Amino acid sequence: MHSLRPDHPLPIRAINAAGRLAARLGRRIPSLDEAALLAAARAQTRLDDFGPDGFRDGLRELLHSLETEAELTTLGRISARGQILGLLTNRLQLVDHRKRHPELAGEEIRRPLFVLGLPRTGTTILYGLIAQDPAHRSPLTWEVAFPCPPPEIASYDSDPRIARTDEQFEQLKRLAPGFDSIHPMAARLPQECVAIFAHDFKSVQFEAAFDVPSYQEWLEAQDMAPTYRFHREFLQHLQSRCPGERWVLKTPGHLSSIDALLAEYPDAMIVQTHRDPLAVIGSVSSLECILRGAVSDAIDPHAIGRQQVALWSRQIAVAMKTRRETHCVDSFYDVHFHGLLADPIECVKKIYAHFALALSDEAEARMRAFLADNARDKHGVHRYALADFGIDPRRAARHFDAYYEEFGIPRSEPGAL
Repeated sequence: MHSLRPDHPLPIRAINAAGRLAARLGRRIPSLDEAALLAAARAQTRLDDFGPDGFRDGLRELLHSLETEAELTTLGRISARGQILGLLTNRLQLVDHRKRHPELAGEEIRRPLFVLGLPRTGTTILYGLIAQDPAHRSPLTWEVAFPCPPPEIASYDSDPRIARTDEQFEQLKRLAPGFDSIHPMAARLPQECVAIFAHDFKSVQFEAAFDVPSYQEWLEAQDMAPTYRFHREFLQHLQSRCPGERWVLKTPGHLSSIDALLAEYPDAMIVQTHRDPLAVIGSVSSLECILRGAVSDAIDPHAIGRQQVALWSRQIAVAMKTRRETHCVDSFYDVHFHGLLADPIECVKKIYAHFALALSDEAEARMRAFLADNARDKHGVHRYALADFGIDPRRAARHFDAYYEEFGIPRSEPGAL
């Protein structure tokens, strides 16, 4: 498997060494000061209205956690600053565009289909498959990264923002080698809703990229209703000049806020994927070691393993509680990982039948072509072992006992993962 600890090339080590020297002299560069970041976003866009102030609490919590917990290298600080500044400039531009185009409030979003589940449970391949249907519209990575101006039908496949996004991914591949063998990356692939939520600074995306436990604890205590309203406005913005019949959306981050999702989208169709959590925890721990290793030299695989067991057992417990209490039973359809891998097209047909959706011949043909072009190990084999993260399989499995029982999930033999 990929090394669990960062091994950066010489130029990166030199940049980080210079930053450590500056820190010893009392300067932490670049700055992650809240006021400075807000001022930089205003200067870059020549705009000053960020919209409702609710995002500021999340921004403040995130910045505090980055400074006090994440142990960022200089390159990590550069990365964090760039990400946050990009989110703030997008937010300014989104608010400005909506003020100039109030008609966006009338954009209808009908029966969106959400794919959710624990990470590494087949959500990505299922999402990519359903998104192939010409009747569907998914937010592509490039348009979420650079949403302003809204995408246009005529230039949707040739917009210069596509190349700009792919350039960013090439940089990430150099900083986090092995990441694309775990999670495919490309400008034209469907993006997750956590990337939209990040603009409101309430997103589990930050936990994946940085060691920010106090921010994550704060996030799990928040009312997500305002963020789902922002999510709707983001989709209205994207579809205003490039519509589709139905949105297809995805992220494991929806697990802990199904109640807020259904409150904002009461006609939503929800597909939940399931897999042995032990396979989930090992895979996502490996992914986070790679991502965090790009921004910090203080990588503790065992600590990451403990974090992931705790985080995703909490997330799945909230999801189960919400599903038990909701009266929208027909809004859900459950998919098991191994059944999905065994026959993806048949799985999609069952989803469509459950929600009374029509699967056209063209859609099925495009789905089969997508499968042929996206073999599971196309970007390399992802190898990991629970022992790498200090995870005892029997002890970790106890955190998910109710989940195994409720959804009839087969348990792996200890030592098999």
